Amino acid sequence: MSRSRNESPEEQRSAGSRGGAQAESVPSGESPAAAAGGRRLALDVHGRLRAMILSGELPPGSVLLQAEMARKLGVSRTPMREAFRLLQEEGLIDARPDQRARVRAVDPEDLDAVYGARIMLETLAVSMTAKSLTAEDIERMSGALKRMEELAGNDRPDEWHAAHKEFHHIATQAVGPHLQRMLASLGEHSERYIRLAQLGAPASWGRAHADHEALLEALSLSDPAEAARLIARHLARTALSVLADVAPEYEPAATRTALGIAGNGQS
Repeated sequence: MSRSRNESPEEQRSAGSRGGAQAESVPSGESPAAAAGGRRLALDVHGRLRAMILSGELPPGSVLLQAEMARKLGVSRTPMREAFRLLQEEGLIDARPDQRARVRAVDPEDLDAVYGARIMLETLAVSMTAKSLTAEDIERMSGALKRMEELAGNDRPDEWHAAHKEFHHIATQAVGPHLQRMLASLGEHSERYIRLAQLGAPASWGRAHADHEALLEALSLSDPAEAARLIARHLARTALSVLADVAPEYEPAATRTALGIAGNGQS
């Protein structure tokens, strides 16, 4: 039966869609290319805000106003709203209806979980890598460690963290891409806590450098057991230092259990 002449254009379009003429709808007035571009912009804004939170540029408790942040980053409110939604899903901000969004305070349970996972996965990766590093790899690690020493405590923290990331990446490079992605994600998440440790305990710079030197020595000797023990203790020390400062009453069961398994029970 043919459609009635009295059907509205909207009804005709709906009927056409039901008939299979239109496989996927897009918002009125917006092309698929525009929608994809909007999504990419929202992800870019999310990445920039996420970096500002993890680096401490936006410290815990900071109030985040969508209009203000949109002006600061030179974007409209639409990608900013999507970025806020993604940050809330990650647990980096609290954004309740009719309330200002805030950067979440340090969550001791989150910190404990992140470092418990890092200890287990990074000891595995370091153990696998210890016997496969070349002289060139050791030289690259030495170069990264030297840059870290030169940059420690100065006003260029991003450069220190870049060298630190390179050092740990080389130390764990033997694992496959899936585990590499997991390690990278945990490393990014824990950067916030590393910065808190450095701010809360200036002496931690020297302790961390000694840890890295010892790890480099164990790797240069192709000693997987010692390298695993050292990385476990190094990671646990950062977690326990921050927790002692921000939540001394919290019992870090995941970090201590992982340390007991991977670090021969030494605290």
